[in-house]
Amino acid sequence: MTKANKVLFITQEITPYVSESEMANIGRNLPQAIQEKGREIRTFMPKWGNINERRNQLHEVIRLSGMNLIINDTDHPLIIKVASIQAARMQVYFIDNDDFFQHRLMAVDEEGSEYTDNDERAIFYARGVLETVKKLRWCPDIIHCHGWMSALAPFYIKTAYKEEPSFRDSKVVYSTYGDHFKTPLQENLAARVMLKGMEEKELEALNGVTSCIDMEKLAAKYADGIIANSEQVNQDIIEYAKSLNRPILDYQPAETYADACDTFYDMVWENDVK
Repeated sequence: MTKANKVLFITQEITPYVSESEMANIGRNLPQAIQEKGREIRTFMPKWGNINERRNQLHEVIRLSGMNLIINDTDHPLIIKVASIQAARMQVYFIDNDDFFQHRLMAVDEEGSEYTDNDERAIFYARGVLETVKKLRWCPDIIHCHGWMSALAPFYIKTAYKEEPSFRDSKVVYSTYGDHFKTPLQENLAARVMLKGMEEKELEALNGVTSCIDMEKLAAKYADGIIANSEQVNQDIIEYAKSLNRPILDYQPAETYADACDTFYDMVWENDVK
């Protein structure tokens, strides 16, 4: 079996940068385990406003920062920061922007209200990661996306970025959790997601995408494999993935999770998904 040697993790949460949760613990432990199995990794997460930059020793990477990403006719500067988890010999790249991340918490604000532009934050995050990987001139074999914040990355990889050398041969794995925001998406998602060179038929896939669950179904449509990362995941997403004949890795307990992912990556890498 051919081995997928390079794995890109597009994560939503990693401890110790944010509080422990199922997703944050996986974000911390899985990349380390995969690296220790001999694969090369890169790991990204949003630079949420509740991350203490001084305590966690984040610093900006000037050579990777400075690009403006245009969403809905508005320029949003892309700032890249980096920190290291010494015990894991693991570097983490952070996607930052004053409007979307620096001055905000995660899915909800200080009063517990969901941000109304979580979809635009997901657009910025997905594009920010992909543009940074391009600048790194790194070509991942497997791209493992975790959680709703990464849900638009599979769509972009298989449409706007499909001819990019960094992603042309990549296979995408999407992990769904029991974590979804409930506020409806803003109207006309296609206009905000659209990039120069995208085809009309590609944008048609965004018709009817009006919720966080819909975004995750879109991820399932463009992914090459799906992982149920919580015991309680939305079954509509899983059933939709099954209807597309996507390989699915069922929920795994912590003690077998990394080994199961390791095997799943190679299976997806060898599988030709249409």
